[in-house]
Amino acid sequence: MKNSKIYIWILSGIILALTIQACAKPRIIIDASKTKTLISPTMWGIFFEDINFGGDGGLYAELVKNRSFEFTDGMMGWSKTTKRGARGVISIRDTNSFEPANPHYLRIEVRGAGEGFGVTNEGFRGIGIQKGKKYWFSVYARSPIEPMSFKVEVIASDGRKLAEARFSDVSGDWTKYTCSMEAMDTDAKAKLNLLATRKGLLDVDMVSLFPEDSALSFKGYPVPGLRKDLVQMLADLRPGFFRFPGGCIVEGRDLDNRYQWKNTIGDINRRKTIICRWNNEFDHRYTPDYFQSFGLGFYEYFLLAEQIGAEPMPIINCGMACQFNTAQLAPMDELGSYVQDALDLIEFANGPATSEWGSKRAEMGHPEPFNMKMLGIGNEQWGPQYIERYKVFVKAIKEKYPDIKLIAATGSDPEIFPNGPAEVKYLQTELRKLNAEIIDEHFYRGPDWFLKSADHYDNYERNGPKIFVGEYGAQSVGVASPDNRNNLHCALAEAAFMIGLERNADLVRMSCYAPLFGNANAWQWTPDLIWFDNLRVYGTPNYYVQRMFSLNRGDKVLSVQLNDLPEMEGQKKSLYVSSSLDEKEGYVIVKAVNITAETINATVELQGTGELSPNAKAIVLSSDKLTDENSLDNPKKVYPIESNLPISGSTFNYGFKPYSLTVLRVPLK
Repeated sequence: MKNSKIYIWILSGIILALTIQACAKPRIIIDASKTKTLISPTMWGIFFEDINFGGDGGLYAELVKNRSFEFTDGMMGWSKTTKRGARGVISIRDTNSFEPANPHYLRIEVRGAGEGFGVTNEGFRGIGIQKGKKYWFSVYARSPIEPMSFKVEVIASDGRKLAEARFSDVSGDWTKYTCSMEAMDTDAKAKLNLLATRKGLLDVDMVSLFPEDSALSFKGYPVPGLRKDLVQMLADLRPGFFRFPGGCIVEGRDLDNRYQWKNTIGDINRRKTIICRWNNEFDHRYTPDYFQSFGLGFYEYFLLAEQIGAEPMPIINCGMACQFNTAQLAPMDELGSYVQDALDLIEFANGPATSEWGSKRAEMGHPEPFNMKMLGIGNEQWGPQYIERYKVFVKAIKEKYPDIKLIAATGSDPEIFPNGPAEVKYLQTELRKLNAEIIDEHFYRGPDWFLKSADHYDNYERNGPKIFVGEYGAQSVGVASPDNRNNLHCALAEAAFMIGLERNADLVRMSCYAPLFGNANAWQWTPDLIWFDNLRVYGTPNYYVQRMFSLNRGDKVLSVQLNDLPEMEGQKKSLYVSSSLDEKEGYVIVKAVNITAETINATVELQGTGELSPNAKAIVLSSDKLTDENSLDNPKKVYPIESNLPISGSTFNYGFKPYSLTVLRVPLK
């Protein structure tokens, strides 16, 4: 009996202790006197790859598809158009062409002029036209026999004429004809007509239509031909670096189809169109009309990086085609031209205007160097064949340019490529032996993995390469599934993971979400950070997570202690917290992710800060449901809200909203 009473007392004490613990208020203790590490200015960046029609049909503002008739089917994107009483024949020719690098052109043979005979261009899933906006049309044309005349029309989806211009006395030599047209109405699915208006022969090439504001510049800076609203979305992220041009397109489906940067600079008429590597990658999103004109090329990438204040980070082919496709290899004794391309690229970016490749940059309008500091050797490569090629590139580049930081590949996400974990371990081991400077790691996984992996880098070896998390994105359904969604659940999971990246900023020096852009009418991969159609653009919840981290980076990681948080199952936490010090602006910054359905009321204690200003700010990204997402029609359903946060001292209470990412900015006096 006595023993029974003792057991009851002990059990009661345990229950009481658990009850007290359960009722204890969560406490966040941040010590500004304990700086853990510096945060790299390049911590949060962006990665562009021409996937999802993100280049032609997206960031590159050209509105005419297959403008130079160089697609495999020269008439793809075009159709014959006959106005009342007209008749004739159209054909693709390549003799006596305007530009030998792009030899194909269109011949319009008019046998009966009527009200016009010629072709219609469908644009990229239509042509987006806005009322009152001006558009710059240009074309190279000639008439081999006698003077010809033609007109160009922008036609709305319902058949109304939105703009028109006429040209006459087209002669026998190739000549550029241009005009400005103002749109009389708005239409996202307009078309372009080019119609000969008299009997005879008319040859045309490089048929082009640009919004005039894109052709001029972004913010008055010479970045020709970029879509301004998409550029603004990038600028608003204030990225620390800009990785380009890919991705798998760097490798190509085979080596002939690889990205060759030298073909993307100089005279735009001489840049050779190639088929995009994403053209037929997925059966569920087959896009045979996906090509790259390279109007958006390496010069434009460097200019864009400079304009948005980001460090340029080009990736070059290392003599290996995509290992998910052909896995074609350049023989080791033929690797010299690939290495020379890398050396020439550095000279193009950084060399004086008197150097061979620096002079080409100067001729294009930028005599000053771009001051490139980083270069990626390959994209998603693996195996001994990568290591032996990597060695050759490192030796050649470091001998001539010892200050360039080189980024090594570790394949793709180890969960999704052949024998992934073993391949990654092999690469990490070999790259450590070679004293690699930076290793690129990729993660495409479900949101639960990101939530459970906020401590992924806590126990990594510190004496070795730094880490670049070069591609990641939470997949709500499965990797590359067409049913993936950019919802709040995925965004918060990524935010929790990013808190872990920030906490390990001594090791993780750079990171970026992927892919960057998705054309709502022509995508191949989802999820994506930014979605757009021909007239509109919106940021996903994932985009706003990236922006909140980038705009609130800080300079130093601060010590954070978490006490009495609500418990979660498995390795997930209820509240993920990091803190940094912004010395320049004078702020303690707190980032917190609440993944639960309840408000977490916590005490925040700031130590070692000195006197604080009472005018703190809270920036909160949240919504009612984890499945909530943004759309073209509701672009700010999930959007960060900023509010004042009056505090009276270094210790204050704060309620972290359910399903939220919160940034607290506490100013120092």
